[in-house]
Amino acid sequence: MRLPFQPPIEPMLAKLSGTFPEDDGWLFEPKWDGFRAIVFRDGDEVYTQSRDLKPLDRYFPELAEPLRAALPERCVVDGEVVIAGEGGLDFEALLLRIHPAASRVALLASETPASFVAWDLLAEGDEDLRDSPQAVRRSRLESVLDNRTPSVHLTPATRDRATAVDWFDRFEGAGLDGVIAKRLDAKYLPGKRAMLKLKHQRTADCVVAGFRWHKNGPGTHIGSLLLGLYDDQGRLHHVGITSSFNWARRAALVDELAPLRVDAVKGHPWQEWAEWADAGSADASGQRLPGATSRWNRGKDLSWEPLRAERVVEVAFDHLQGDRFRHATTFVRWRPDKPPESCRYDQLAETPPYELARIFATS
Repeated sequence: MRLPFQPPIEPMLAKLSGTFPEDDGWLFEPKWDGFRAIVFRDGDEVYTQSRDLKPLDRYFPELAEPLRAALPERCVVDGEVVIAGEGGLDFEALLLRIHPAASRVALLASETPASFVAWDLLAEGDEDLRDSPQAVRRSRLESVLDNRTPSVHLTPATRDRATAVDWFDRFEGAGLDGVIAKRLDAKYLPGKRAMLKLKHQRTADCVVAGFRWHKNGPGTHIGSLLLGLYDDQGRLHHVGITSSFNWARRAALVDELAPLRVDAVKGHPWQEWAEWADAGSADASGQRLPGATSRWNRGKDLSWEPLRAERVVEVAFDHLQGDRFRHATTFVRWRPDKPPESCRYDQLAETPPYELARIFATS
């Protein structure tokens, strides 16, 4: 493709924030609940890249023609693929698209067509805009998206904090996920968490690296999933569990997780847990791992079975205690669009409770 840079590129990311920034110099946008997508166009050639650097076009064939009609002849545009249902955005309908059969994808494309929401212009013609300020890129994006189609949209944006707070409350009913805040003077920084995301609940994307059987016994029902996050050195730490499943779902998970049990021990990041399980909750390097004796209930069985660390789950949590979730998390959804390596501690940026912050400020 005749563009200033070639796919794939890492998308710029966001860090979770508990409050809206108070200072000036921010651009606010709704946070769309879909699949992150960077679109590369060179004439008739369109290539859509996912968050984890893989091609998305075969899963959303209905978007190719609208993208050609709406976007500049040669450009790179960052945005989100979404599906709008009767009750708002439908993330489950997106998940159904990740299917190996082209005939199934084509059927879904006709029944529940997707749309593309654009929010950043990274290149136009021969010009690489990634070093340009966000304010400039937004203005350029608005100027080139004057030929929008029913399937290609420009995300709303405001510099007014009060408007953004209003969006945060009002847009939730439409299935939007919160608000994104971007510095107006910021460059586009691939792979960096240079934006803020304000969500209606704290969530984290975690690797599922193991599970525990229900107390009824092995082979019956899944009791809980063991969650992991990678640190800056690439070590996978055990950060908690999620167990918020109904009885039927616990039974279904037995078969669903069975393929991930095959050869799971070989090369598993927690395979040495048994050697230190009785000694504490971390190995010699300080890595968080599962299997240690419970400090609250010495008789509780915390034995677990490993899974190949290939699936990503989004969970909701209340707050962190040190580097672990304080309580069991709530299952939100599977995230097949995200690679396990992206599940890192740096996605978590929790605001301390106000009372605690106020007390410490006086000392």
